[in-house]
Amino acid sequence: MAGRFRGDLTTGTWWWSPELHDLLQVPVGAVQPTVQLLLSHVHADDRPALQEALAAAGTSGAPFARECRVHRGDGTGRTVLVVCEPEADPADGVLALSGLAVDVTDERPAGSDDVVRHLQTEVEQLRSAMASRAAIEQAKGVLMVLMSCGDQVAFDLLAHISSHTHRKVRDVAVLIIDSASGRNPLPDDVREILHDASPPPHPA
Repeated sequence: MAGRFRGDLTTGTWWWSPELHDLLQVPVGAVQPTVQLLLSHVHADDRPALQEALAAAGTSGAPFARECRVHRGDGTGRTVLVVCEPEADPADGVLALSGLAVDVTDERPAGSDDVVRHLQTEVEQLRSAMASRAAIEQAKGVLMVLMSCGDQVAFDLLAHISSHTHRKVRDVAVLIIDSASGRNPLPDDVREILHDASPPPHPA
């Protein structure tokens, strides 16, 4: 089982997926998710290290993967791999912490090098997926402002550009983010599609 979490550092609000609620056996809607609530379910011996890693991620933007023991709402214990990928902006610093909590209790016998390597590979895949999601979310925000459109339309436009320029959606997102931040101009094919999709200017 794998549950997702996201903490908005600008507002202090946290979100947990239903899977994370299930993993920790905290009923959805029973209590507002917080980083303190997450840490309260972590074994006392493992809690300081995870708290330190989360603090470092929030200040320096350092991603991490850390294994820890958790106790669930029914009192049972599980071993969980927590993977965190900060969402950062060059101008504003770390804006949010996104991550996964993966239940690995039944996946690796002690001392198994093969399973350790498997987990390391899985961590890299999870981090890559979260980095892609963060870039896509940021690019959607740029398009929502530029096009005066909603979330779904912005994603559909990213997918449309991806399909017509033969680029991955994440690669299109990075191009749009780099252009919006002034790092690099948009490639001609991407710029033409955005130009065609732009709403007509309002009359003066």
